[in-house]
Amino acid sequence: MLDRLIEFAQFFFVTGDPLIYGAMVSIALATIAILFVLTYFKKWGWLWKNWLTTVDHKKVGIMYILASILMLFRGGVDALMMRAQIALPDIHFLHPEHYNQVFTTHGTIMILFMAMPLMFGLFNIAVPLQIGARDVAFPFLNALSFWLFFMGAMLFNLSFIIGGSPDAGWLSYPPLSELSHSPGVGQNFYIWGIQISGIGSLATGINFIVTIIKMRAPGMTWMKMPMFTWSVFASCVIIIFAFPILTVTLALLFLDRFGGGHFFTLDLGGNPMMYINLIWMWGHPEVYIVVLPAFGIYSDVISTFAKKRLFGYKSMVFAMLIISVLSFFTWAHHFFTMGSGADVNAFFAISTMAIAIPTGVKVFNWLFTMYRGKLSFPTPMMWAIAFIPNFLIAGLTGVMLAVAPADFQFHNSYFLIAHFHSALIGGVVFGYFAGLYYWWPKMFGFTLPENLGKWAFWFWNIGFYVCFLPQYSLGLMGMTRRISTYGWDTGWAPLNFVSTIGAFLMGIAFLFQVAQIGVGIKNYRKLKASGDPWDARTLEWSIPSPAPEYNFATIPQVTDRDDWWEEKERRKQGIYKEEQPIEPIHMPKNSAIPFIMSVCWFVAGFGFVFGWLIFIIPGLLGVAACMIARSFYSYDADYYIPVDEVKRTEAAIRGGSV
Repeated sequence: MLDRLIEFAQFFFVTGDPLIYGAMVSIALATIAILFVLTYFKKWGWLWKNWLTTVDHKKVGIMYILASILMLFRGGVDALMMRAQIALPDIHFLHPEHYNQVFTTHGTIMILFMAMPLMFGLFNIAVPLQIGARDVAFPFLNALSFWLFFMGAMLFNLSFIIGGSPDAGWLSYPPLSELSHSPGVGQNFYIWGIQISGIGSLATGINFIVTIIKMRAPGMTWMKMPMFTWSVFASCVIIIFAFPILTVTLALLFLDRFGGGHFFTLDLGGNPMMYINLIWMWGHPEVYIVVLPAFGIYSDVISTFAKKRLFGYKSMVFAMLIISVLSFFTWAHHFFTMGSGADVNAFFAISTMAIAIPTGVKVFNWLFTMYRGKLSFPTPMMWAIAFIPNFLIAGLTGVMLAVAPADFQFHNSYFLIAHFHSALIGGVVFGYFAGLYYWWPKMFGFTLPENLGKWAFWFWNIGFYVCFLPQYSLGLMGMTRRISTYGWDTGWAPLNFVSTIGAFLMGIAFLFQVAQIGVGIKNYRKLKASGDPWDARTLEWSIPSPAPEYNFATIPQVTDRDDWWEEKERRKQGIYKEEQPIEPIHMPKNSAIPFIMSVCWFVAGFGFVFGWLIFIIPGLLGVAACMIARSFYSYDADYYIPVDEVKRTEAAIRGGSV
């Protein structure tokens, strides 16, 4: 009996690596500490009522952001381990199998479990407030989306200590991801973690499209929407067309592994290239899913701190919509080397170059917005300005990669690694940091200390250039991606060592950001912000910070683009809009079903990973029970906030009578 338990433990848990043992101990200690704090301070009820069952879009947004910061830490540690392994030749910090697992989890976590939830968090924080709405169109679905993402991320991360991490790369090309090359359960964790999370992502895309179309304040026509809201709309259009492709692709891979489907094997008529086409039909639009909202953030931040209207508003809107369409016609540039033929390569080379045109339009519009503006440089503006040279490098190297003959030299080299990190860090992450600093007072009612923010900014930027600029040269010198060691004779050692120093500088920058948040929480009374600490332009800054549960006591009547800025200008002239009477406010009630249903999906997903019916059946039955309960028994799902309560709340947060 004891031998069988030991054998099962060796199969079930990841053993033999001191780093993983350290992770197990850290996870256990952190879990015990959290349970102790919640119990000692009697916060279980508070946690359940205010967070686990909430459908408030602002709290859902905060949970998304907290989860993404946690995933940034996990993915960042993976990156530092990789850079430590290849800092110099013949280092034995990570064995090759572990290295393969680390670069697989790093890419998957950073794209799907860090960038996506950070993006969704900012959607939730800003969009309903920018369009003058009291919530998203489907609050219940919004909460369910978050918990599906969270449970999918937790299931994926569980593979680090249970069963073994996937090691077939972040896009899991066959045959590496088939049973023949990945017989363990790591690839199953990949499939089900992403599948469960992806359901939530698709639901979020649908939710915000409906919210933007149907819930804009009276008078807010399409051409009066803030640019961030436009960018969210364009991103969600891509989501609803791209994510079903990912869902189907991973379902077919699951059938290959569990049902002998042979969709992507060379046996029995399958074709691995079909998988590669399908995954990139999702994968390249995914790049624009995450970068378009960053473009919207830059637009709002730059116009705010330049004290000017955004230059070329209509051209910016059309550029975003053109990008959202063209993003589906560029996927094959990821495999120019795979024998598609000259005609196919030429088409995708031209389409890839064409998408640089609307992107270039946006950069010039931001520069013209700043031209002769009354510029100020708080932390959000610094991140926005730092983006421009970074993304210029990403764009120029992207056009180089779009030249099919040249790509035969660049393909799968460190030149490509440097390019897409320039786009995804210099474009996406810098943009989301700008948005996070910009909307932080709106979330929590206080600004973050600028001195620590500037230290973080400079460490991030210097570290970014030191890390990735050498990688362009390494790629041209012949260094290919995904190698875990190399020899002194290659001549790659000096540039790799410099690149690793840059990676650790970015790690230090993250620690400054954590310290900045900690100091901000400690001194929040000194850093307390007004409803409009930036003298901003859009509607979210017309209400107190943080926003009350119902957002707006009365729905705003929009008359201008940048309506809040124009309203402030009118007030300086003594002109005020007629105040609308306060009426009872209809709000959704909290619900435990999203959390419970997501836990059931986690249980079912865990069962599918190991093929254990004892988890699959109860998990799926729980999902079905939650759907039935929501459909047939959740009649008491909303309530009204009385006028007197609204007036008391407004008087308390505004410091006067209403």
